[in-house]
Amino acid sequence: MQNKHFDIAVVGGGIVGLATAYQIQKAFPLLNLVVFEKEKELAFHQTGRNSGVIHSGLYYKNGSLKAKNCVEGRKELIEFAEENNVEYDVCGKIVVAVNPAEVERLEGLKINGEKNGLEDLVLLNPEEFIKIEPNVKGLKALWVPEAGIIDYKGITNKLAEKILAVNPNSKVLTGCEVLDYNDETINTSKGEFKVKHIIFCGGLFADRLATKDKVKLDMQIVGFRGDYYELSEQAKNKVNNLIYPVPNPEFPFLGVHFTRMTNGDIECGPNAVFTFKREGYNKTDFSLRDTLQALGFSGTWRLFINHWKFGLNEYKRAFSKSLFLKELQKMMPTLKIEDIVEGRSGVRAMALGSDGEVIDDFKIIKNKKNIHVLNAPSPAATACLAIGKQIMEEAKSHFNL
Repeated sequence: MQNKHFDIAVVGGGIVGLATAYQIQKAFPLLNLVVFEKEKELAFHQTGRNSGVIHSGLYYKNGSLKAKNCVEGRKELIEFAEENNVEYDVCGKIVVAVNPAEVERLEGLKINGEKNGLEDLVLLNPEEFIKIEPNVKGLKALWVPEAGIIDYKGITNKLAEKILAVNPNSKVLTGCEVLDYNDETINTSKGEFKVKHIIFCGGLFADRLATKDKVKLDMQIVGFRGDYYELSEQAKNKVNNLIYPVPNPEFPFLGVHFTRMTNGDIECGPNAVFTFKREGYNKTDFSLRDTLQALGFSGTWRLFINHWKFGLNEYKRAFSKSLFLKELQKMMPTLKIEDIVEGRSGVRAMALGSDGEVIDDFKIIKNKKNIHVLNAPSPAATACLAIGKQIMEEAKSHFNL
């Protein structure tokens, strides 16, 4: 008979949930853990639908949890991938400035990156950066050698394997949706489980899980869909590795970029458009509950009002291949309409305050016997092992382990 009594349950089978369970299991090998994932496979949503980039820590505010966890977590992630034969490549990237204002911001990025502990950042003139990416045009570029690409789905599945190797009595359950919970019981689609503590790593549903746990929130998760194009077979040779624009500090997105994936495909994107369904990956996907909740929140409207021009342009691009191409051509003018084909989509969980401001850093709170990861924005995948270690330390204290 299957054991249904556990010391700690982790709700959510993305990379943050599995990294958290792994770090706790490694620190406390005798504890029996259970991970619940509602989908039939791990890393099905944000983890499996991001751009697969190992972030360096270039962009994040010095002293923030994002900066600290990204730089520390990146090193741990690469070490874990190396030890466990998960595909990765620290190939480096260039960040390209295409106008004088961006050149100034690019120089600021270099300073910020160095403050965060990045090494060997180099500003390049056009004759220098075309040796790295011959098809790129711009005024200046920043070479970031510590960025790379990785198979995050592979990392997540390997974390699950390692948990069970440490303690065969622990469980990682897929196709097991959490329906309800109280102080000691979790009701799921696979029956009732007794647990002492719960750690919620619910991603796109982090706020709802917290509300159900009677947490009073001053924020809400709002979904933004990101669509990707891929370079055609004939055009793949136009990109060697990673090519990024200089981000606009007014918007919480990095802009459309070129990414070589671990399987050799080249992705271009993503854009960022409000989605009417939190886990809706098609342009016409719709959920009445998700839509009403998002549009009934004052922060959503304040975000729309503050950034209406940006939002309108993103929507236009979502439905226009030629407009998407035009954005890509800012860095690669030789790209043609036949060079790009429609690819996959992902949805990003954006945590918004009621004032419409994006909550840009990690947000982890303790409530009674439980812990909630309310916000784990990019670079959460890169930083997963560092975040997992931080949550493990909080669990050690909060749960008296």
